[in-house]
Amino acid sequence: KRFDTFDLDTDGKMNMDEIMYWPDRMRQLVNATDEQVEKMREAVRIFFLNKGVHPVNGLTRENWVESNRVFAEAERDRERRGEPSLIAMLSNAYYDVLDDDGDGTVDVDELKTMMKAFDVPQEAAYTFFEKADTDKSGKLERQELVHLFRKFWMEPYDPQWDGVYAYKY
Repeated sequence: KRFDTFDLDTDGKMNMDEIMYWPDRMRQLVNATDEQVEKMREAVRIFFLNKGVHPVNGLTRENWVESNRVFAEAERDRERRGEPSLIAMLSNAYYDVLDDDGDGTVDVDELKTMMKAFDVPQEAAYTFFEKADTDKSGKLERQELVHLFRKFWMEPYDPQWDGVYAYKY
């Protein structure tokens, strides 16, 4: 299901143009600065290059699972060495763009923007928010979004989380 999100033309291969569709959609929906949007685009590019998406040839469905395994192993190695997490880099770039009012947190209305950008019904934001807001403050702090991004990218698919990750829509 994760692969299908990025393989927009359903040809069995995701390429960088398809992947960059998502941050470009965010640009249309938020009041972020050009600098924030460019930082998000660069984070998406770096992240997916490290996920195995070749800049010219893309990544096929057949290689997706192995690419994810290699990425997860490399991400754990980065964390053990105390190096920055690519998942945190991606999450933080999205966080900065989503924090529309600049208060340093993301509320459910700001999160709805991400759902809209990913062509998911905005009501999915409530399920996502409920799981992400681990301290139940009513606002997502940066680390809470990183934690949920990490779960999404590092853990095996679990159908119980379909509503959180918007797979059921």
